[in-house]
Amino acid sequence: MSGPIISIILPLFGILITGYLSARFGIFKKGSSAIFSQFVFTVALPALALLKLSEVTVSEFFDWPFFGSLGGGMLITYGMAFLVARKYFSDTWTENGLHALTAMYSSTGYIGLPLILLVYGDPGLLPAIAGAVITGAVFLPIAIIIAELDSAKESKNNLGLTLVKVFASPVLLATCIGLLMSALNLAFPAPVKTTLAFFGDAYIPCALFAAGLFIAECSIKGVKLEIGWLVFLKLLAHPLITWFLAFHIFELNPMLASIVVIQAALPCGVPVFALAQKHNVFVVRSSAVIVISTALSVVSLSVLLILLNA
Repeated sequence: MSGPIISIILPLFGILITGYLSARFGIFKKGSSAIFSQFVFTVALPALALLKLSEVTVSEFFDWPFFGSLGGGMLITYGMAFLVARKYFSDTWTENGLHALTAMYSSTGYIGLPLILLVYGDPGLLPAIAGAVITGAVFLPIAIIIAELDSAKESKNNLGLTLVKVFASPVLLATCIGLLMSALNLAFPAPVKTTLAFFGDAYIPCALFAAGLFIAECSIKGVKLEIGWLVFLKLLAHPLITWFLAFHIFELNPMLASIVVIQAALPCGVPVFALAQKHNVFVVRSSAVIVISTALSVVSLSVLLILLNA
């Protein structure tokens, strides 16, 4: 079993490390990760989602036990981290919200979707995209609302505009359009389908390369105890909670249960840092958790795939 796992994990992190080294050796200048990320999340991933979701039934996408397992694990982890932050670590509500978001926000776009596609192929694409959508469209706005309400300089109008941008993201729009086409039994003309497929094929390598570029720009300084606590929550507590929900509460089929646990076990995602940077709080701590959890996930995800018999 370890041979196939290595053949899956190492290529993924090999691309990520190539991006990291490219930034470190100056092949790509600082800020290049933003350009790659823009292509990934405004072109490649929306193209992949639009094409694939137009070919499945709407009922297949809205798997409520799957959403319950995934969302339940996120919500429990978020709530636990928020309460601990209020009592022991951070002073402001913005910091509390970002602390909690760091504990449960998985890198579903950069690492999760490529990993699941390599392990499960096309059958894993639908739950992988669903996981990315619920992560970005449900839980990111929670932290945004907390941060905006906590800021004396922000008005309700600014909060509304911020949320509009979140819900108008290309990935979410592509998901909605793809599902609408499926419901109406519409199909893309062959040339359009081929074009979308080309863009979709670029998603995995570009997402991982962009993640490597981004990590090279991050700092690993910060409060050691808080960072260690957050890495523990992200890589161990979050997947354990989700595992219990998926296998024992909602009793998903083995493939879906494994996918939802893998999504929970992913390292912390880049949007957390972007939100921290926007509000100029929790920047160093969030970047440290992203770097450390990504490095450790090479081992933790390998072990998890073996335990899940993926």
